[in-house]
Amino acid sequence: MSGHSKWSSIKRQKGVTDAKRGQLFTKLGREITIAARNGGGDSAANFRLRLAVQKARAENMPNENIERAIKKGIGEGEAAALEEITYEGYGPGGAAIIVEAMTDNRNRTAAEVRSTFSRNGGSLGESGCVAWQFESKGIILTALQSDAEQVALVAIDAGADDVIIEEDSIEVYTVPEDIDTVRQALEGNEVPVQSAEVTLLPTNTLELDAKEAAQTLRLLERLEELDDVQRVYTNAIFPAEVAAAG
Repeated sequence: MSGHSKWSSIKRQKGVTDAKRGQLFTKLGREITIAARNGGGDSAANFRLRLAVQKARAENMPNENIERAIKKGIGEGEAAALEEITYEGYGPGGAAIIVEAMTDNRNRTAAEVRSTFSRNGGSLGESGCVAWQFESKGIILTALQSDAEQVALVAIDAGADDVIIEEDSIEVYTVPEDIDTVRQALEGNEVPVQSAEVTLLPTNTLELDAKEAAQTLRLLERLEELDDVQRVYTNAIFPAEVAAAG
């Protein structure tokens, strides 16, 4: 895989611009609201809410925004109209793509997602057409440590499935149920955790040529720019030069 990049790594390198931070806070708040609605407003007893709040704080979302989102979830009004929808499709070159959305208008969101796929060389598929190529995993990200091997041992001892030491980071993978336990073990050993979330990882990947990669990156970015879209996943692997240029 040397010389290639994953979509998750590309997104981290790009970061979040100030112009997009407002939209990010809206999406984080929506996740908090849904988590609170489905599992209650106590983050100690609601695993999904706890992760959502941790992620919001990591992105410097104001506490009042977090509290307001929780109250929406356990009360009435706007939160009651939100629903979670997953779309599946293909990018240029055949890469599998999964789009997770939260919306108060299913028809609007479906039209926007379908249009974005078609205008950027992809195609929206039927439910289940690519989901079988992904599995749910917890992923914890830390900055690269001088004692990376020791960090890996702590994670594995706490229940991690795998640890990958990258050039500038350490990626720890767990089953979704163990992510909080492993996170706490790392933090208990003074390992600063940058992020922890449950995500979808491809069980097989597809390497794209330069042209297909550039087109697929553009499609993924356009999908993530949609207000109703929370997360986008793909099994595409991108040439490093295309990822850097993108």
